[in-house]
Amino acid sequence: MTDSRRIVLSSDHAAIELRQAIAAHVAAQGFEVTDIGPVSPESTHYPKHGEAAARRVATGEADLGIVVCGTGQGIMMAANKVKGIRCGVCSDTFSARMIRAHNDANMLALGARVLGEGLALEIVDAFLGEAFEGGRHGTRVEMIMGIEG
Repeated sequence: MTDSRRIVLSSDHAAIELRQAIAAHVAAQGFEVTDIGPVSPESTHYPKHGEAAARRVATGEADLGIVVCGTGQGIMMAANKVKGIRCGVCSDTFSARMIRAHNDANMLALGARVLGEGLALEIVDAFLGEAFEGGRHGTRVEMIMGIEG
């Protein structure tokens, strides 16, 4: 495990059940979990939930974030609009390890309509269990963070 123990989770309405399963899973591993919802299955907009979780990571209220929507793509795009966030959507464990090891990702996005719960939890474990390698990857992350829109 990495030293990043405070995790914030959010989702849209399409991913409430998966988000809650992830929250319980990581809490059982000793992570401090802040689940910022939503709890109602009423239709809601993933951009506001991706942004809300990303702001908590960007301000240091959380070390890492996990966000979930139908595909993971939209909520990832919203999270990445927040300065300081590096969020990747993953559908496999290799990519989840690599976004931490090589890209120092501080957020993970998942698709509830893409993944089953078992694989999603394996991806979360891969993401949370990997540390940033630094070195040449540090230079590349600095280059990424230096890009302005």
